[in-house]
Amino acid sequence: MNVHIGLNVTNLEKSIEFYSQVFDASPVKVKSDYAKFLLQDPGLNFTLNLKDEVSGNQVGHFGFQVEDAKEILKHKGRLEKHGFFAREEMDVTCCYATQDKFWVTDPDGNEWEFFYTKSDVESMEPKDSACCAPKTQKIEINNSLSSSCC
Repeated sequence: MNVHIGLNVTNLEKSIEFYSQVFDASPVKVKSDYAKFLLQDPGLNFTLNLKDEVSGNQVGHFGFQVEDAKEILKHKGRLEKHGFFAREEMDVTCCYATQDKFWVTDPDGNEWEFFYTKSDVESMEPKDSACCAPKTQKIEINNSLSSSCC
């Protein structure tokens, strides 16, 4: 079984470039208004659908859960080499867990979290994490404003 995400975007070329670098893979199909990535790990059918306008944020964020802390640093380093600013949050309490994570933002302002869960905790309260910040908080990422994820 694969997960499918169909994401509306306003600039297909920029989005293909961004996601090719984030996924470390090329799309398997590209049309003038569409691109499709088929990832094996994680099993993901991810499509980009060109729209004239994308308004509002219907999604809190997307993410990849990795197996260990070394993998977090590997992906962070890889994406920083592509010029993506990675907002790092190490040893934070968020979403009832202690996690190491970092964030990147796509050309339309969608946030992607790469995270490793160290342990479960009984509190939702953050320790300096944007993850569980109040919904009204805005964070500047890649020269654009983005809502915090929770």
